[in-house]
Amino acid sequence: MKILTSGDTLSEIYLEALKIRMAVFVKEQQIPYAIEVDQYEALCVHFVYYDDENQAIGTLRLLPDTDKQTMTLQRLAVLKPYRKTNIGSLLVKASESFAIKQDYHEMILHAQLTSHRFYQNLGYIAVGRPFQEADIPHIKMKRTLK
Repeated sequence: MKILTSGDTLSEIYLEALKIRMAVFVKEQQIPYAIEVDQYEALCVHFVYYDDENQAIGTLRLLPDTDKQTMTLQRLAVLKPYRKTNIGSLLVKASESFAIKQDYHEMILHAQLTSHRFYQNLGYIAVGRPFQEADIPHIKMKRTLK
């Protein structure tokens, strides 16, 4: 098992991340490609979880906010056969460690309401009221780092 990162949208790591996101968000959840792949791709750090056979099975991306204090965790996706195996938690923890090393102090995210408890169990707190994003109910969540 390994988690690799890349900020290069021409890298193999990014292309693997995109394949996972297409399977989960575009195919399964029917999110339009134009929403899933946005203008922030090149500004993000993309994380990919590889299993022992070097198969890419999970991903997320981090978008550094302009305040240089906050990272936004986005696009967490794990291929269907591998869900509920702790891969999502490992990716989140790896992204938090990365953010801390970069001297960021807070992580924020927009959680699909169906994933709210997952993030809550990782120490994230809901902020505000639910809202719609890509026609899916979400809630903003945050966690102080360090």
